[in-house]
Amino acid sequence: MTPGTKLTAAGFVATAVAFGPARMGFGLFLPAFRAEFALTTSTAGLIASGGFLAFLLALVASAWLGRRHGERVPVIVGAAAASVGFVAVAGAGGPGLLALGIALSGASAGLCWAPFNDAAERVLPDAARAGALSVISTGTTFGVVVAAGLAFAVAEGALGWRAAWLGFALGGLVLAGLALAGLPSSRRGRHPARDAIEQVVLTALPAVADPQPAGARLTRRAAMPLYATALCYGVANAVFLSFAADRVVTAGGLAGLPDEAASTVIFLAYGICGVVGLATGRIEARTGLAPLLCAIFAAAALSLVLIAAAPTSWIAVVVAAGLHGVAVMMVSAVFSFWSLRLFPGYGTLGFTATLLGVAAGSVVGPALGGFLEASLGPEVLFLAAAVPPLATALWFGAKLGRPRPRLPPAPAPR
Repeated sequence: MTPGTKLTAAGFVATAVAFGPARMGFGLFLPAFRAEFALTTSTAGLIASGGFLAFLLALVASAWLGRRHGERVPVIVGAAAASVGFVAVAGAGGPGLLALGIALSGASAGLCWAPFNDAAERVLPDAARAGALSVISTGTTFGVVVAAGLAFAVAEGALGWRAAWLGFALGGLVLAGLALAGLPSSRRGRHPARDAIEQVVLTALPAVADPQPAGARLTRRAAMPLYATALCYGVANAVFLSFAADRVVTAGGLAGLPDEAASTVIFLAYGICGVVGLATGRIEARTGLAPLLCAIFAAAALSLVLIAAAPTSWIAVVVAAGLHGVAVMMVSAVFSFWSLRLFPGYGTLGFTATLLGVAAGSVVGPALGGFLEASLGPEVLFLAAAVPPLATALWFGAKLGRPRPRLPPAPAPR
């Protein structure tokens, strides 16, 4: 097996664990958690936001660990955080330990994904990077499908939800083993001057107006659309993941299924349709960036509107989940190679800055969404959440009549 194949396989499993059950498990199992811990909507929103806040903080930790110890270390730490978090959820006796477990598992997503950008730049030739990063980001679909399958077994009474979360913990251990085998073991090939610049930028990440030259690399005008897009994606996706399943169940579920099983339909459709994300690199090469992002965010907005308007319709729910799954997997791949092209030589650093935008939206979305639903109802919540992706789609749509922008190619590996 070639180093590139090992790297891609490790990345696929990393996103499967970290962005499958670790990031989406709370929303998938929220009906069971409501019954077990008597959670209110506001409390559920705060727990979800806690997981996304841990994701945000872990992004900065991932960049620091990667700079000092190489890409392998943050991924292994993320795998450990996921396993410990899953075990904490499985053993939770109340909302406090549940929230801690969700936060720990959420941190794994921040630790596990960005290092693969640097690793891909070091290991893979330029022509292979977009395809490999698309495969890595689409690992989420596998994780979601497995988690949804276990959730369905829970709904049918064949498995307890605590046993399912212990099963997720085993997945974290598998990830740790693959990270050891598939990721570079050191920072070989790094230039000392580049490491010095990264040290400056890492301390400047919270202050986006940093006037230093290294900070300007991340805050130049060409990067602003990437960050704004990431923020809108974070808000919309976090609301969908946190509340879509609960919206369907509390509205009466889907005809012919137990209420608890309705949530699994959402995540199965989400994961299965998300396989389209494997083709993101090829589609972008044919259509260009603006048309692709216009379609992605229009699909995300429509998915939220459908959940708001028809939560008990099989067709509407499956279409909504499928559209959102396609949108999420494709935009995840876009963020990965878009940031790599904008910040050549600084793969993890640029991607971390992008994911900070995603994380900021992910923290704000569920926290505000929980209170909005409690005061104005779930329809208003989902319609409000559809506004950011709709605005993003319109912004990129306005560019369709202009000459097609091409992202600069990433330089050949040194």
